[in-house]
Amino acid sequence: MDPSKAKYLARHKRQKRVRKKIVGTKERPRLSVFKSLKHIYAQVIDDEAGNTLIAASTQSPELKDNLSIRGNIGAAEQVGTLIARRAKENQIESVVFDRGGNLYHGRVKALADAAREEGLRF
Repeated sequence: MDPSKAKYLARHKRQKRVRKKIVGTKERPRLSVFKSLKHIYAQVIDDEAGNTLIAASTQSPELKDNLSIRGNIGAAEQVGTLIARRAKENQIESVVFDRGGNLYHGRVKALADAAREEGLRF
């Protein structure tokens, strides 16, 4: 099997396992993280209603011009700070964290730590 295919399948398996346990509600929505090679994306989702409440990424207008490299830890920290600020503006204090099948390491950890420092609880 192609090594990249094996990595994809392992991430997909972890993602399904995590999603069985984590559900976002109106009171405590789900903070979902997706990362590609070039960008990182974060969404706050109410799974009961099926709505995305807030979204931020390295392609957001606030960050797009300030970042020279968008796929590194520094960019992930800025996305974490931005998503936490937007959550505070929408009176969201607490979320459940969905790492999206990725390991809690590197960019995913940097995003989570930055959101916590900004005051978001999970």
